[in-house]
Amino acid sequence: MTEALMAETTRYFIPEQALEIETEIKRSRFIAHIAHCDSSEKARQIIEQARQRYPDARHHCWAYIACPPLSSTAVRFSDDGEPSGTAGKPILNVLQHSHYGEIICVVSRYFGGIKLGAGGLIRAYSNSTQAALEQLSVQEIVELQDWQIEFSFSFESSIRHYLESIEVKLAQVEYQTLVIFQIQIEQTLIENMQQQIRNICKGEVSFVHNQ
Repeated sequence: MTEALMAETTRYFIPEQALEIETEIKRSRFIAHIAHCDSSEKARQIIEQARQRYPDARHHCWAYIACPPLSSTAVRFSDDGEPSGTAGKPILNVLQHSHYGEIICVVSRYFGGIKLGAGGLIRAYSNSTQAALEQLSVQEIVELQDWQIEFSFSFESSIRHYLESIEVKLAQVEYQTLVIFQIQIEQTLIENMQQQIRNICKGEVSFVHNQ
């Protein structure tokens, strides 16, 4: 999926279950552990679990995106003693280009006695992360927004039918002076939905975004 397309959608993928893949490069072992991670606290727990699982590994480098892929509210990385910029950032770069969200990758390294150099380390951590991603089982997440629609009773049947046709979830209905629909809708559908309902109601409708 291209970055342009991702920028227009509120759908993204998260790890369905944890996965661990080991690769060997010039006698160094790189053990990449990928898991679902939806908070910084969860990330800290997963990093600590890796340290406990492989206590004699020389490095536990990591990166996580504990938020949707287009957000930067909870994005972190660490080289954990490797030369600056050779581990955590390469891991993060691979995760970001995968367009996954709510994801963490911890790569534990056992040094094999042969120095890889900065370029070699970048490739090793990147390739280790990519190898794990290629075998990752994922699930799709669809972000929804809450909207309120108010209109006259005479339009209820037509609007219900239209919302059903575009698979918009009708969360609640209230009958006051007007009919009030509380709906949950994918962001990419909002503009067209509003226009279609305005056409149905001949403009006699109001929309409120419930944030």
